[in-house]
Amino acid sequence: MQVKEAIILAGGLGTRLRPEVPDLPKCMAPVAGKPFLCHVMDYCRQQGLERLIFSLGYRHEVIENYMLENCFDLSFVFSVEDEPLGTGGAIKKACKLARSEHVVILNGDTLFNVNLSQMAAVHELKNADCTLALKPMKAFDRYGVVEYNSDLSVKSFREKQFYESGTINGGVYILNTAHFMKEPFPDKFSFEKDYLEPYYNKRPLFAVVQDAYFIDIGIPEDYKRAQTELKS
Repeated sequence: MQVKEAIILAGGLGTRLRPEVPDLPKCMAPVAGKPFLCHVMDYCRQQGLERLIFSLGYRHEVIENYMLENCFDLSFVFSVEDEPLGTGGAIKKACKLARSEHVVILNGDTLFNVNLSQMAAVHELKNADCTLALKPMKAFDRYGVVEYNSDLSVKSFREKQFYESGTINGGVYILNTAHFMKEPFPDKFSFEKDYLEPYYNKRPLFAVVQDAYFIDIGIPEDYKRAQTELKS
């Protein structure tokens, strides 16, 4: 199975980045000479994605204008929230624009260099409703931990605290849109708290662990680190 379509969640306010980037959506923060979103799009291109659905909210016109004024070889459409819908609501709204039964979900402020072909192979083999990409980490407290069974089914979600080591949710998913849209969710909800965490033992949710490059520009320290690391 090849997944050719992605939803990019790019509606975030980026409150913690305000000192560095006062008046831009978080994904438009300049990193190594171009908006961070361009690095995400480079990744999409490398992974063979062809159509992008941008889920937008705060200052959506900045992203729309940038995309429309620059020539990109990827097809794209915009899904704009009139009010914040949470990650789940944003995905649900964007899924209405999807043309494929299976889509990749990405965060516009995170780059996790997952091999999507490998991930899609597991997703297909397991007939999954949702497949999560997990990143192994050491000595961290910014993220919760996702545990998984020997058959790669999700075993548990553990709260944020200090961990010596563990696998975190890297924010990259392959989602069966038809199955997801049948769930009885309201318009406004959290993908993580209201879908993944309550449903992992009720639906076929699986995990793929990849120790690939990962950067989340949500805090100033990592935003500064990205300037150096993404130069190449």
